[in-house]
Amino acid sequence: MPTIRSSQKFFTEEEVSSLTGICLDHLRALARNRHLGFFIEAAQFAGTSAIEVAQAAGAQAFEAAQSAGAHAQRLFTASDLYIVTALFPLCEH
Repeated sequence: MPTIRSSQKFFTEEEVSSLTGICLDHLRALARNRHLGFFIEAAQFAGTSAIEVAQAAGAQAFEAAQSAGAHAQRLFTASDLYIVTALFPLCEH
C-alpha cells in the first residue's frame, strides 16, 4: 500500500504512476476499463473549474490542469489509488 498524506484528496496520473509503479499506458487502460478516476474536463461540466479541482489536489495537479489542453488528464481519489494498487502488479518494462 502506498503511503499518502491525509490532506491530499486527488492525485494526477503521474503521481499514481510513481506511487504504484504502474506505467502511464497501463494505468490509463486500467482506469478506462474499471471506470476509475475522472477527467479534469468533467469537473468543469459539474460547475467547478479544473484549476479549482487541481488546487485542492495539490501543486502537481495544478500544473497538470494548466497543461490539460494538450491531452485529457485524469485525477484519481485515494480510493482509486488503493484499487489500482490492489488490481494491477508493478510494470516490469
